[in-house]
Amino acid sequence: MIRRFFARLIPGKASSKPLIYGPDAHPIRKSQISRGAHDVIRKLQQAGFKAFIVGGAVRDLLLGITPKDFDLATDATPEQVKPLFRRAFIIGRRFRLVHVLAGPETIEVATFRSLQTGDDAADEHGRLLSDNVFGSQAQDALRRDFTINALYFDPSSEQVWDYVGGVADVKARRLRLIGDPVTRYREDPVRMLRGARLAAKLGITIEKKTAAPIPELAPLLENVPPARLFDEMEKLLLSGHAVESLKSLRRHGLHHGVLPLLDVILEQPLGQRFIELALANTDERIRDGKSATPAFLFAALLWHEVLATWNTSKAKGERAMPALFDAMDRVLEQQATRLAIPRRFEATIKETWALQPRFEQRSGQRPFRLLEHPRFRAAYDFLWLRCASGEMEGELATLADWWDRFQDADMEEREKMLRPEDAPKKRKRARGRKRKADDASGETGASGDASDDANQKE
Repeated sequence: MIRRFFARLIPGKASSKPLIYGPDAHPIRKSQISRGAHDVIRKLQQAGFKAFIVGGAVRDLLLGITPKDFDLATDATPEQVKPLFRRAFIIGRRFRLVHVLAGPETIEVATFRSLQTGDDAADEHGRLLSDNVFGSQAQDALRRDFTINALYFDPSSEQVWDYVGGVADVKARRLRLIGDPVTRYREDPVRMLRGARLAAKLGITIEKKTAAPIPELAPLLENVPPARLFDEMEKLLLSGHAVESLKSLRRHGLHHGVLPLLDVILEQPLGQRFIELALANTDERIRDGKSATPAFLFAALLWHEVLATWNTSKAKGERAMPALFDAMDRVLEQQATRLAIPRRFEATIKETWALQPRFEQRSGQRPFRLLEHPRFRAAYDFLWLRCASGEMEGELATLADWWDRFQDADMEEREKMLRPEDAPKKRKRARGRKRKADDASGETGASGDASDDANQKE
């Protein structure tokens, strides 16, 4: 009782002794834990080690959400964990842990950590450079980011262990950092992004003390490796709550450090409508259990900057397609300084953009060839967003409807839908070459008359 009182009085402080909640004090049951995680914990405990489900899985189960995976924490070192399992691999440099392959599952097993100290532990901004100092379970709880992520569940006893008041915060639907917010954000600036994402995903409120330093410390994200920023943004955009996450980023002043072009885009009404539609559609797909790709979302987020750059180049008299490819490269290069979009995604993004002008070509064999393109479906979905957001005007506003009907029509109907060909350029070039040949050979009279007759018959 006294421990509970002090946990409320001094939130975010770790105790060497946890509050232990029995099965009558929380809703989590061992039947909710995956078989693979259960087996790994059992083997670790049989070998004499402590082992718990930890972090987001415990938090989600307390909130009534089904976890997507189960991470484990133990007092066994990676070298002690690996020999216990037939298929286990030690991975990581900054943070060494073990991946155990248990049937179709990959169970991540981390050793209890302690905060690292020393002159080489952090850079000049306070960002931790390594995190491989092993420690006790209480120390492990203290070094975690938010109180609701520092909870431990033991399936064998169905107990929840809480060192930092995380259970109370879950009940209050409150997101709170462990320790001093300024120090913790300096240790790892990505925690600011993670906080915005978790608040949006879980529908909870960031505590005032935790939220207060974020706008001032947002520039620290510039010191984070771009690849790590991309990983966090990928989680945010594919969380199933991307719309709310984006609002949370803007509300806490974090969009400048993540997507520098986002402000420019959202200042344009059509751009904002386009992005909101793209994110809403992706959220719906994820909630329905369908696949979604980061490449499509980043293509949507950056499209209106590409479009503005492309239109500027065309207004200067540059040819359309070379200007489009130049605009793509310029926008992606600018973005790469802050967010390292992997090349495998970059190629898909460019293809999605490059196919957009081809949808306007609705004559001859070009529509049929476009249908066979491997990126057609993604490019068509992108076109639909452009039309639905109001970007396309006049006759082009119904372009997505035309392609929707063309996809489902039979061959006869498709032939009827085709637009008439433009001027028969090939025939004109052929006749031009014939005239040049006649002039060069000096043929006149009968041969010239025959040529004219042939042209007239055509």
